[in-house]
Amino acid sequence: MAARQSPLLDVENLTISYRVGKHWIPAVRDFRLQLEPGHICGLVGESGSGKSTVALALMRYLSGNGRVDAGSRLRFAGEDLLANSDADMRRLWAGRIKLVPQNAAAALNPSIKIGRQVIEALKAAEGAGEAAAYAEMLRVFHDVNLVDPERVAERYPHELSGGMQQRVAIAMALICNPELLIMDEPTTGLDVTTEAVILDLLRRLIAKRDTSVLYITHNLGVVAQLCERVLVLYAGEIMEDAAVDDLFADARHPYTLGLISSVPKPGQSKRRARLNSIGGNPPALAQRPPGCVFAERCPLVIDRCREDKPPLEVLAGGRLARCHRWEEVSPTLNTDSIKREGLHPGKAPLPVLNGWTEGRPEDDGAQRSLMQVRNLSKHFPAPRSLQDLLQRRRPTPIRAVDGVDLQLRAGRTLGLVGESGSGKTTLARVIIGLEERSSGELNLLGLDVRNSVRARSPDVLSKLQMVFQNPQNSLNPYLTVRQTLRRPLIKLRGLSAAAADAEALQLLQRVSLRAEYAERYPDELSGGEKQRVAIARAFAAEPDLIICDEPVSALDVSIQSAVLNLLADLQDEHGSSYLFISHNLSAVGYLADRIAVMYLGQLFEIGDAAELFQLPYHPYTEALVSAIPVADPQRRTERILLSDDLPSAQNLPSGCRFHTRCPRKIGEICAAEEPPWREGESGHFIRCHIPLDELSDLQSGMSLPEKTD
Repeated sequence: MAARQSPLLDVENLTISYRVGKHWIPAVRDFRLQLEPGHICGLVGESGSGKSTVALALMRYLSGNGRVDAGSRLRFAGEDLLANSDADMRRLWAGRIKLVPQNAAAALNPSIKIGRQVIEALKAAEGAGEAAAYAEMLRVFHDVNLVDPERVAERYPHELSGGMQQRVAIAMALICNPELLIMDEPTTGLDVTTEAVILDLLRRLIAKRDTSVLYITHNLGVVAQLCERVLVLYAGEIMEDAAVDDLFADARHPYTLGLISSVPKPGQSKRRARLNSIGGNPPALAQRPPGCVFAERCPLVIDRCREDKPPLEVLAGGRLARCHRWEEVSPTLNTDSIKREGLHPGKAPLPVLNGWTEGRPEDDGAQRSLMQVRNLSKHFPAPRSLQDLLQRRRPTPIRAVDGVDLQLRAGRTLGLVGESGSGKTTLARVIIGLEERSSGELNLLGLDVRNSVRARSPDVLSKLQMVFQNPQNSLNPYLTVRQTLRRPLIKLRGLSAAAADAEALQLLQRVSLRAEYAERYPDELSGGEKQRVAIARAFAAEPDLIICDEPVSALDVSIQSAVLNLLADLQDEHGSSYLFISHNLSAVGYLADRIAVMYLGQLFEIGDAAELFQLPYHPYTEALVSAIPVADPQRRTERILLSDDLPSAQNLPSGCRFHTRCPRKIGEICAAEEPPWREGESGHFIRCHIPLDELSDLQSGMSLPEKTD
């Protein structure tokens, strides 16, 4: 690793404390970072490790009960940020240092239209005129793949999806070409194709402006593909600091190795084995041990670890590790030593789950149809434009879901994937009853389910639950976690108050939260902790079908693997079924039995999970799979670039809806005629004009055909 001569960001001995009652408790201790111009450094760790606290401290934007302790050093371009006044910091925030926060909805002003917020930021930072600021806003909206930027600019934040809100926040940060960009989980709510666009945009920005980036994330695939260096944070302390290639090939801390092994790999399935996960929980701020903070969860722990705090040692090549036994954490530990030391528990195969073991016939329960959706559509009325008013015509409706057929068997998981705006969440909201369908049939457990959730009986409500994408909006801020979990236990399961309290604590334990969390309010939880509470609440009613809309997108990799294992376990124990919506294709592939691919309100491919990731793919699925960030810096996948923008659901393309972006378009037939469904092996269906054998040949290595108009 090259010597750091003149770092843009120079941080030493950074200790950050929060006041709890009358005491100051350190949340981050002795953090250090030297970030050179044009470099990308990843900061990874579990929820509650202090990553976001570091980001806010670097911005000098801590809350009133937070402080940077004496002895800390924080310099930006030679400027002492700790000595700066608020006015000095506002000058830097205007253009030179930008933060992309984890919660885009909270960062956007709910009372001001999106376009006006961006324009005012540009005018304040660069003194741009109204027309120039408007043009620049549209350009950056286009760069971050926002569909119909003019229409987006006229909307308020609550009128955008979570993914669109996040892209707006990223656009606002990029628009002034900052010198330092601090990104706190910037692509968590984005689909893989948009995430890939953002990562490409970051690379171009860095190449053009020598921008430095601190990239905070739990997505180790993104870290492996984007970053040059990685810091691993746990319980507020750096566990390891190394070049990205060294970290993934030769981790020197048990915690780092545990994180890397927790990532679901493409093709990994619940049918064969559980995901690796790190047992236990991080220590509370006020209960950190005198020795190593990871000691109680570490399989290599010895008495010395519990008694003496390990120093942050400098290893060969300038890398850092905080472990008494770092020499024993080596590549050889990935095989025989791991099994001997027990570093990665949970390697034993799952018990047979409803007959999923290969070669065993399915049982009668698995054959039973739980949910059937036939020709389901949801069209939204579009607001009238001035031209519509002048011509006295009705605007074309927004066809968010347009003729979808699905079937889900009891005890099975159906994965639903696709880009933001494809209609996945709308379909889920129609099934759950939060939106009334425009047409079509919905049958659950042999019953024709009514449109509105208000018209459904308590029995149906208990059988059908949902985990929403944004737990911030789905949890009542005025109820404690205990009160949140008690409600469905009492209302839908009929438990007494005492029994509900006991069951609530068991639910928290199942989603890896300590009992003390029962008395906390949502604003006292991290994003990942809120999502775990939301998952526990969904399980409380013991439903037959749980609709999971991005249930693990906000979780770090170790908790993500634990939650995916939990979903598999509960499915085995209770025979629950899941409609699992996610942009994390590896997570979908692990949990799902079948996967459906959705684009612009229609299904384009559906098949068994194991076969969907094998040739042939629909060209759209092929692009999604190519965009998966692999957690291996030595594996650089060639991403398929989709041309043009995602069309509007109000102005759908003729013929195949994907033809405007398809890299394998074969001619006018794609634009003129709707493609047929083609059936492959084992119930694998692809909606495409290209025959499956020809599609397989194309995807086996032949070059893409030239696009024709």
